[in-house]
Amino acid sequence: MLLERIYDEDLSQTGYFLGCQSSGEALVVDPRRDLRVYLDLAAHHGMRITAVTETHVHADFLSGTRELAAATGATAYVSGEGGRDWQYGFAAERLKKTDGAFADEPGYALTGDLVFSGDVGRPDLLDEAVGLQDTRFVGAKQLFASLRSVFLALPDHVQVFPGHGAGSACGKALGALPSTSVGYERRFAWWARHLAADDEQGFIDELLDGQPDAHAYFARMKRQNLRGPALLGERPAPRPLPAAEVAAGMAKGALTLIDTRSVDEVHAGTVPGALSIPTLGKAASHIAWAVDPERDEAELVVLAPDESVAAEYGDHFVRVGVDRLIGYVTSFDGLPVAAPATVAPADLEQLRADPATALLLDVRGRGEHAAGSIPGAVQLSAGKVLFHQDQLPPREAGRVITFCQSGLRNVVASAALRRAGYDVVELEGSFAAWSRWRAEQAEATVPA
Repeated sequence: MLLERIYDEDLSQTGYFLGCQSSGEALVVDPRRDLRVYLDLAAHHGMRITAVTETHVHADFLSGTRELAAATGATAYVSGEGGRDWQYGFAAERLKKTDGAFADEPGYALTGDLVFSGDVGRPDLLDEAVGLQDTRFVGAKQLFASLRSVFLALPDHVQVFPGHGAGSACGKALGALPSTSVGYERRFAWWARHLAADDEQGFIDELLDGQPDAHAYFARMKRQNLRGPALLGERPAPRPLPAAEVAAGMAKGALTLIDTRSVDEVHAGTVPGALSIPTLGKAASHIAWAVDPERDEAELVVLAPDESVAAEYGDHFVRVGVDRLIGYVTSFDGLPVAAPATVAPADLEQLRADPATALLLDVRGRGEHAAGSIPGAVQLSAGKVLFHQDQLPPREAGRVITFCQSGLRNVVASAALRRAGYDVVELEGSFAAWSRWRAEQAEATVPA
């Protein structure tokens, strides 16, 4: 048997390529929509992808199950478990049980979002992202039962390959190890002591406490994955666009320009109305914070040195259903450039006292905010600001001052808010710089 792990650091998501050398057939589990990695693996090993499946209805990325099946002629398999609201809406073979083994002594388990290295999946996403009420408690009970009756029923030697790694919002304490074992988790995982003591309520309480913010785009992923993501087929390469075409398209609202430079470079000057995606490594996550493709029909243009890099951004974007990248520019020559508004930590209080300031906004996660923030700041994470504008003051109420921890998330959120019509001022260096400045001020006032 061949088992290859395909890890997407952008979304902390894992898929798997399983092959049989004797038959030359391969199964892909939890693929993303940019398919090249799976097609290349099949070619490298001389195999045909004959089956594709997914461990569950994903919330953090748009599944490539349907895309890969269409591209290869493979049979798609999806779960038939769950109630009416969990049934897939596209053509695929339904499986009523997918966690069994073909041998008396199983050796491997692909656990999806049931068990991670050091953690388990979160049952609160329907409440947190979709807006349902109190489904977390039913989900937590079901998770407790599944861990006891399914996962811990496996032998200790079984190797566990989870669906996510550290950094994913699909759990609160995911480890960075690519795999674990049933025995290791049984002995050391935080949740195992609750199972050993048959302490369901203790498990539920600890599981639900301190879960990270779920990004707003998770709700769209759930809907689209159930319905069946749109098929992309062969995507055209991004084309170079002249500055005049970009400027005209932005003026009409038909094009959105994406500045891909660093935070410092953006603060030195960017094109007004451009979004900010400051690192390719997190392009999928950040574009999903900044663009709602169900409401925004503008086509996208990225700043990139060449076609191949622009295409890489397109690969990341389609993982979260942002499919409208059409072109790129290699520089901002011929486009208007201006420095976005910022404020130094030393000048923050003066700006806050200005009647034209409506809000100081902390776009970090709620756990970070609870651990310490600038007094008077309101928390709304960067992954939610564009989608929860009802929690912001009206645009005409005045400026919004924004910050995160270091400035990276803040530049994404602030650009999205500016494009949505808000008057935004970014705190230079964000909370980290403000904390250093405050410590320096305190030290300066200590008598010698």
